[in-house]
Amino acid sequence: MILSSRALEIQASPIRKLMPYAIQAKKNGIKVYHLNIGQPDIETPQVMLDVYHKFNEKVLSYGPSQGLDEYRQGLVHYYSKHNIAINEDEVIVTTAGSEAIVFALSVVCNEGDEVIVPEPFYTNYNGFATMASIKLKPLTTYAETGFALPDSAKIEALITPLTKAILICNPGNPTGTVYTETEIMRIAQIAKEHNLFVISDEVYREFVYDGMKHFSIMHVPDFADHAILVDSVSKRYSACGARIGCIVSKNKELMVAVLKFAQARLCPPTVDQLAANACVYLEDSYIEGIMQEYKKRRDFVFEELQQIPGCICVKPQGAFYIIAKLPIKDAEDFIIWLLKDYNVSNETVMAAPAEGFYATPGLGRNELRIAYILNEEDLKKAMHIFKTGLIEYLRTND
Repeated sequence: MILSSRALEIQASPIRKLMPYAIQAKKNGIKVYHLNIGQPDIETPQVMLDVYHKFNEKVLSYGPSQGLDEYRQGLVHYYSKHNIAINEDEVIVTTAGSEAIVFALSVVCNEGDEVIVPEPFYTNYNGFATMASIKLKPLTTYAETGFALPDSAKIEALITPLTKAILICNPGNPTGTVYTETEIMRIAQIAKEHNLFVISDEVYREFVYDGMKHFSIMHVPDFADHAILVDSVSKRYSACGARIGCIVSKNKELMVAVLKFAQARLCPPTVDQLAANACVYLEDSYIEGIMQEYKKRRDFVFEELQQIPGCICVKPQGAFYIIAKLPIKDAEDFIIWLLKDYNVSNETVMAAPAEGFYATPGLGRNELRIAYILNEEDLKKAMHIFKTGLIEYLRTND
């Protein structure tokens, strides 16, 4: 039997593919500090958990394909707090941000079309592109410049007759890079001149540090027909298991098409929408407290990395990730070695090899992503193991 080309081509997640080594380490009695995956350890808001505990409907029925009216109204309120003015018809609830991205790619592209995306990028974009039968055109950015966008000429050089959109993540996963208003306006100008959509993944909008302000693609004037925002509750409410996201656009034709995709999968999860809606009305102090906690963690991890000779790393300004370019040849081999052959008092650490966040073959091989999602005490232990492990790895693998 022969499987489809999609089945053969879809990428294994670099975030999860080394998990068998971590599982084996745990079986061997080793504690593993997971810095490989963006699973926050901050508690999910109690108001969200209360919805699950108190739900007592006799029948858990289908909901509307576009999402519950109650939650979409809540989202209108949520976005208004971020100066994004929308109405209910301009938002469709999805099964996590992942479905929102697949829907966006599917409605703007035909099979074989191209989407420009700055690399390194959220690795699952590769999988989503394969599912939609499209091609990602990587726009390479570099650790030495903090993964800043290159000049407009390099972006435009990637545009072909098959190009349909530019996909960005702001703030960025895996880089933590935050695009300024000037950079977003530059992307929008290029998209408008070449009649492209801009799909903006803004899952980490709350987590922006050092006095920077998040500038949404929805803030760009006279850009309504081109702008597609995709979002998720996973990170801002520390609710990765809720699987609730949304897609937002003022392009009416596009949203009619998205609704047909939404109808084909019937409806997003009902109880999870109700739980997410409870968080919409949280006090601003909730997010402010989390943001300060992540900033403290970022500062610590960055300072630890700065002490490593030969490590290249510009302080990220958002999200809760940092990419380190290390003085090694193969970051994946180093991570496997940490899980198989190294521990401190029966404890070790796991990060994500960055090569899988690139589309250009060979790039990122000596880079890894650290998700600073552990509490301060665990993060200190994890970074100590990481640093001492790197010294030993370099000593024994030269």
